[in-house]
Amino acid sequence: MIAYDLECSKGHGFEGWFENSESFEVQKNNNMISCPLCEDTDVRRLLSPVAVRTVTESGERAPARDIDYKRLAKELIDQVNNDFEDVGANFTKEALKMHYDVTEKKNIRGTATKNETKMLEDEGVQFFRLPVKKADD
Repeated sequence: MIAYDLECSKGHGFEGWFENSESFEVQKNNNMISCPLCEDTDVRRLLSPVAVRTVTESGERAPARDIDYKRLAKELIDQVNNDFEDVGANFTKEALKMHYDVTEKKNIRGTATKNETKMLEDEGVQFFRLPVKKADD
């Protein structure tokens, strides 16, 4: 079983338990997950804190290890920088073209204004915001 932190489109946070990530996707795509407060079925997964547990040689669960969150954040940003095409200020335009199958889907990164992100959310475009420090910080 896997637990996900979820949020509905109205901003209510809640937790859901699923057999695996595929089970979550199937249930989400079939509107089977609803907010316990408002019954909204437009939900998304939130980034969750990470805990790593291992099993000892005797088969017992070992205590959770401390996570180096600074290193984890750097690895995430490095992966986005290396594996996503930078489309800069054209992010909204490119994301909408992919959403409506005008262009091939691919991983992109870029910038969007508050109004543009609201428009993407209203159109049902899946994306995530990743706050990063400017190079001169």
